[in-house]
Amino acid sequence: MDDQTWYCGSCSEPHHGLPFSYGSPAPAYWRPELEEDERSVLEGEICVIQAEHYFVRTRLVIPVLDAGNDFDWGVWVSLSRDNFRRMLDKWDTPGRDSEPPYFGWLSTELPAYDVPTLNLKTNLHHEPVGTRPHIELEPTDHPLAVEQRTGITTERVREIATLLLHPPA
Repeated sequence: MDDQTWYCGSCSEPHHGLPFSYGSPAPAYWRPELEEDERSVLEGEICVIQAEHYFVRTRLVIPVLDAGNDFDWGVWVSLSRDNFRRMLDKWDTPGRDSEPPYFGWLSTELPAYDVPTLNLKTNLHHEPVGTRPHIELEPTDHPLAVEQRTGITTERVREIATLLLHPPA
């Protein structure tokens, strides 16, 4: 077997290529019936719910200590209306990565944690144009915040893959 093959803890079968990234298609607050609401929109990078709640897709990056790349959670973060508008105004502006961070709330529930991840405090940091923003969690004792600060191993990446590829029934 090559380096990219791993054995799943759930099905015991070999899988090829350990995934280092997972994403959510919408914020936790999005509901299918909102597609009919003219005040709501869900696009690839932004979401607005009933012209009151504003979200942006971001990356929550976790260092993988024994690998050559990081682990990414593709998550949604809520922003205030003012910060959302400012972010949109800067979306295609070179140098946007020099903007100060925006406060937001994590708006994605991640199944790999025994405690809820919804509504953790975040700071959203712009990246250069063409790169999705990333978030930094408030430094608490929440397991996700600890992992972001201290890193994880490829064994933890395998645990996450097993859980997400074979969710409990």
